[in-house]
Amino acid sequence: MAQFHVLAVDDSVIDRMLIERLLKTSSFHVTVVDSGTKALKFLGLVEDEVRNEKPHSIAAETDQVVEVNLIITDYCMPGMTGYDLLRKIKESNSLKDIPVVIMSSENVPSRINRCLEEGAEEFFLKPVQQSDVNKLKPHLLKTKVKNEDDLINNKRRIHNNAIPLKN
Repeated sequence: MAQFHVLAVDDSVIDRMLIERLLKTSSFHVTVVDSGTKALKFLGLVEDEVRNEKPHSIAAETDQVVEVNLIITDYCMPGMTGYDLLRKIKESNSLKDIPVVIMSSENVPSRINRCLEEGAEEFFLKPVQQSDVNKLKPHLLKTKVKNEDDLINNKRRIHNNAIPLKN
């Protein structure tokens, strides 16, 4: 079975190491970056494109599609916060279906609600525990199933439009 790919975003080295270890323990493929800007770059969404609303694809810069099944990001980061990152992802046609989980060391109900209203799947309080990571599986499965449905529908479409071969 293919590994799920999680993009973890946190400006704290210690928190990045912790979340990476927890995710790898759960057999996830993990990419870690230290800022929201680097996360968007990794996903192929460049800041200028967001501002200019140019059409873009996930493979915009690298000619290689990066499939990310889930993004887990710290809320409090210098520059672009986790909330800003969440909004940019949800505003992007090519990225909006990727589940986003926010983590924070501060339990601020208004912040938690704002993130959930903006489309976050979960809000974890730090330090993130193995039990939190276990809650990610259902969100990942949703993206995997959705992608498989798309694949099946595309195959069906191709099959239905196939030109019969003459012997």
